[in-house]
Amino acid sequence: MRPPSKTVPAAAAALALLAGCAVGPDYTRPPLPTPVAFSEAGPWKVAEPRDSLPKTAWWKAFRDPVLDSLESKAAEASPTLASALARYDEALAAARVARAALYPSLALQPSANKAGYSANRQSEYPQTTFAYTSDSFSLPLVLNYEIDLFGQARRSTEAARAAAESQGATYQNVLLTLQSGVAQNYFALRSLVTERELLQRNVVLLKDALGLVQKLRRGGANSDLDVYQAQAELATVESNELAAEQAIQDQQHALAVLVGQNPEDFRIEAAALGSEVPPVPVGLPSELLERRPDVAAAERTLAAANARIGVAKAAFFPSVSLTAMAGTTSSESGNVLSWSSKQWIFGPGLNLPLFTGGANLANYRQAQAAYREAIADYRQQVLVAFQEVEDGLSDLRLLERQSEALQRAVEASSGAASLSLVRYKAGLVSYIEVIDSQRTQLQSELSLTQARESRLSATVLLIRALGGGW
Repeated sequence: MRPPSKTVPAAAAALALLAGCAVGPDYTRPPLPTPVAFSEAGPWKVAEPRDSLPKTAWWKAFRDPVLDSLESKAAEASPTLASALARYDEALAAARVARAALYPSLALQPSANKAGYSANRQSEYPQTTFAYTSDSFSLPLVLNYEIDLFGQARRSTEAARAAAESQGATYQNVLLTLQSGVAQNYFALRSLVTERELLQRNVVLLKDALGLVQKLRRGGANSDLDVYQAQAELATVESNELAAEQAIQDQQHALAVLVGQNPEDFRIEAAALGSEVPPVPVGLPSELLERRPDVAAAERTLAAANARIGVAKAAFFPSVSLTAMAGTTSSESGNVLSWSSKQWIFGPGLNLPLFTGGANLANYRQAQAAYREAIADYRQQVLVAFQEVEDGLSDLRLLERQSEALQRAVEASSGAASLSLVRYKAGLVSYIEVIDSQRTQLQSELSLTQARESRLSATVLLIRALGGGW
């Protein structure tokens, strides 16, 4: 036996060293300018994405069993959510496919062939050519392995893994969007129910007023003008009541789609809108902003784009693949498993790109441009996140003051409507004053209802802006 060559360990060590090399930039999250504090008061701090933290069932803060039921149904049956989950599973599978390139492939490729040869085939000795058939039986085991010298497979795996994480964060964002959409639509439905009740109550009052006007007309205390005005006002409010009923039906249909049910099968008993709005403390720490899944998705997309630069750069370098085959082959099936039928082959292959028509350079520049696009998108998403929190905080503060002002307007207009009706019965004013005061009262009540719905919706949007609860 010959002594082992000293060059063999050296070559193995060189291959191992090269296999640990991965071209392209290693990923680091880029620094972003962030405000020291929001304009609204509170102990805010610099934020980083932490979408992996557990989310609470934030909608339970509204203490509404009907809303709790709708959120559960949406999470179970929403086609939009199911589609997002399928995309996440698809991205996870793609990451596993990319990771498989790091390992060798092994395949058993048995074959059996029977060939017939012509007696008239071209031959150096045509006088001895004759027709014949032959059999061939093979049972090879084939091994293929491409050595990842410059990290192309590792960068591809890194990119696929980051893309899967981005898709996972996108799924969480779809879930949060669905949850907030259900809550907003539900509160909009309750607001419409409240408006319908206000209009129904005004229809009853206007019918009573019309009866009073007609009674006074028969007694000669007023003119036909008062009767016509009362009838016109009653018809207008009745029309508005029907419009509110139509809006309620449309809102229920939209809510049915959100929770994954057919509109014709969806039924819900929505109560009138109350004045209770759960408080969202202004002084919430900004680490809640760190839980935004859309920011995390943009950051993971950036990481994937960074890894693809390494994939594109590795295409400039040579690739080495190893191929090995061991098995048996025989012209007779009975001998295919005998030791004398064995055969094997082993050898490396080298692929050195010399000319690709500029394709490798173009791919590399494309990857760099995609990274610049991803970093701009990431920065934009962070800016949008801060803007939405600012909007939510300021909206809640101003809507609360608006609701207080409208409450005072309702109280004042109610008193004015009662007084004008008394003055009309006493013959001191015309009926147009009664109509104006009642119309003002109704409009104030409707505006107060809409302001309360806006406060609830703004609360939902702020919770969403903070990443889905605290």
